[in-house]
Amino acid sequence: MKSNLSLSRRQFLQRTVAAGAGVAAAATWPAVAATPPALPEPSPQRLPRWRGFNLLEKFSRRQGGNPPFVERDFEWMAEWGFNFARLPMSYLCWTDAADWLKLREPELEHIDQAVALGQRHGVHVNLNFHRAPGYCVNPPPEPLDLWTDDKALEACAFHWAAFAKRYRGIPNARLSFDLLNEPKDLPTDAYVRVVTRLVAAIRAEDPQRLIVADGLRWGNKPVPQLIPLKLAQSTRGYQPMRVSHHGASWVRGENWPVPTWPLKLGENDVWDKERLRREQIEPWQALERQGVGVHVGEWGAYSKTPHAVALAWMRDCLDLWKEAGWGWALWNFRGSFGVLDSGRAEVTYEDWRGHKLDRAMLDLLQSG
Repeated sequence: MKSNLSLSRRQFLQRTVAAGAGVAAAATWPAVAATPPALPEPSPQRLPRWRGFNLLEKFSRRQGGNPPFVERDFEWMAEWGFNFARLPMSYLCWTDAADWLKLREPELEHIDQAVALGQRHGVHVNLNFHRAPGYCVNPPPEPLDLWTDDKALEACAFHWAAFAKRYRGIPNARLSFDLLNEPKDLPTDAYVRVVTRLVAAIRAEDPQRLIVADGLRWGNKPVPQLIPLKLAQSTRGYQPMRVSHHGASWVRGENWPVPTWPLKLGENDVWDKERLRREQIEPWQALERQGVGVHVGEWGAYSKTPHAVALAWMRDCLDLWKEAGWGWALWNFRGSFGVLDSGRAEVTYEDWRGHKLDRAMLDLLQSG
């Protein structure tokens, strides 16, 4: 690990502003405001009702390198009244597949810039390992298994320790860590073992950092066994998948029948708002009553879901989360789940500064 990964808060802000000066997306980026917009104070026991989006510049490694995060995304989110950006990232963006312990500084500086952009625009930044050494919910599989292989676990701990050291001193109101995206349906003990090691690595460098752990079963199952670690937890808003992922090839949804909302799958198998409450809200409220903050880290409907169905389902989800006092992050901002450039065939888009805006969806999100 390079010794310059440990930065004071002042050095960090100076460095990110300087680094941003040469980036096309932030070529006119001025110094970070002396008094950025206030953000609510979080704690592991109670998270604010942050609302926002997932930004995907580091979601997967791109040939030729990944671009920096885009300042206008933060600017427009803030302009529309949102204050949360989750950054699902692949460790392969800033390291070498042949040497997991070699970090590439230029890519890390892109993440520095995103943290500083969040500060400038009053948007909380949540860093997430979507692909970690040893695990990703998406193909291709990792060469080692995070849940059973100590080499993978120690590499993952090394990366989180580097981030903790790099961002030590940045307030929790502005920055949090989300350890691993959507752990699969694995034994709870295996998950707790991995999370415990990662938390120890982070807290050795920054004891105060706010840490979030996704639920098991791809984010759907709360994990009370993690309570002693004093973490918040993140759930998902994709159920039922027949609505949220209609037509999505990566879950073999191309041949699913066109959904409705409520969704009737069988005589005694109906998804509606009350079933969402029973299965997706109440188990997490039980966890919350034990002193664990809850947030919906991902949700949304793919562009092949009929627009009216997507909006009706989204309205029920938003109502339930608002009632529970939970925040959320739509997947994504620009793209097939988002409010901009989603490519939905039946939407009459509004021109928004050169992008196609789904105004009906935006209005719904703003009200939720």
